[in-house]
Amino acid sequence: MPGDPADVRAEFDRQRAILDAADGRLRLLTVAESTGALIAAEMRSAGLPWDVPAHEQMLAETLGERPPGGGTPSIMVQRADEVRQLLGDPTVSLDSQPKLLRALHRAGIMVESTSKWELEEQTHPAIEPLLEYKKLSRLYSANAWAWLSEWVRDGRFRPVYVPGGVVTGRWASSGGGALQIPRALRTAVRAAPGWRLIVADVAQLEPRVLAAMSGDLAMADAARGQDLYSGLVDRGIVATRQEAKIAVLGAMYGSTTGEAGRLVPRLRRAFPQAMAMVDDAAQTGEDGGIVSTLLGRSSPPASDEWTAVQRAATDADADSSSEQRARRSARDRGRFTRNFIVQGTAAEWALAWLAEIRRGLAALPETTGQKTEPSGAAFQAVPHLAFFLHDEVILHVPGDLADAAADVVRQAAARVATLLFGTFPLDFPLDLKIAENAGK
Repeated sequence: MPGDPADVRAEFDRQRAILDAADGRLRLLTVAESTGALIAAEMRSAGLPWDVPAHEQMLAETLGERPPGGGTPSIMVQRADEVRQLLGDPTVSLDSQPKLLRALHRAGIMVESTSKWELEEQTHPAIEPLLEYKKLSRLYSANAWAWLSEWVRDGRFRPVYVPGGVVTGRWASSGGGALQIPRALRTAVRAAPGWRLIVADVAQLEPRVLAAMSGDLAMADAARGQDLYSGLVDRGIVATRQEAKIAVLGAMYGSTTGEAGRLVPRLRRAFPQAMAMVDDAAQTGEDGGIVSTLLGRSSPPASDEWTAVQRAATDADADSSSEQRARRSARDRGRFTRNFIVQGTAAEWALAWLAEIRRGLAALPETTGQKTEPSGAAFQAVPHLAFFLHDEVILHVPGDLADAAADVVRQAAARVATLLFGTFPLDFPLDLKIAENAGK
């Protein structure tokens, strides 16, 4: 039952008083989160325009024709039969990891799991069709005909977003898998007749956020007005763009082995302020402390189990295995807090971007052209947000307002950069296109 209106009002006033007395960053975070929740509800109501025939054609071409009575599509059946023949086991279930693992061992493929990464290291002729089958199986189970039937209605995909569903503030999804749509399905995202899609994502959002929040001017110089990874190559920090990507991701995620272990020290010399920020966050995590994002979202405290592991290692009778376990768990927590401050602040940037886009779109006029009924009465004649994924947005806009809506998206990115980082000299360039479908 709804609460007493006076009690609801009193609770609202109490929370507003707390926010008014708090740091301005927390007020901004609260506004961004509130607006994000509103946008999530609006996007579910409007839906993402979806071309069902195009999706079904892609499924038929990729998986094979769907049997009339249901069952496994023809191309999947062919790949499975090919794998069984090459393994010499005509009855093995490829969808049962224990049974598949035993069949692989009998064929001399001595892997410890059926993960893609481990299988790719093998040279047996069954590996290639097996990997292909696993890829097709993921598509079939996650985004095939059953998914279409459940999540796409009236030409709109309406997933269930969960704003702040991840501890860093990133969004999650509790239905429809909106955050895991395969690239192959992007061509099914198609604008209504007379409308267009604005598809925009931020170039290297998290590294740029790291440069700005740490105040590292050298890193900002490498990124300003260009691809950050190419900027590292131009400055002779690494030899190739791929090396630059490995180094930057390694720095943010705490990689210490392989190529990342070799390349990250170069970033430490080139960008000391940025590296000091993530290194300090990692050390805080290893010590059991709490770190915070730019706007004040705090990481979860160390668990009781984690604390018990650390204490056990300091006991007088602690053995080497207890000490190793404590060091390992400390490093794991350090990697988490290292990334938390960057991923969380990037999530805040993206939330503010969404809010600015929504505000800018509201100032645009209704279309003078064709309306689109499946988006509902509230959105049938106005440009609106239709999809969001971490650092990417898709807008559904009337064709006569497409250029204006694209400008709104660009201007919103510039305003958010100033809102969060003031006059720090770093831009957040967008990869933006106006198109009839979202395929790339």
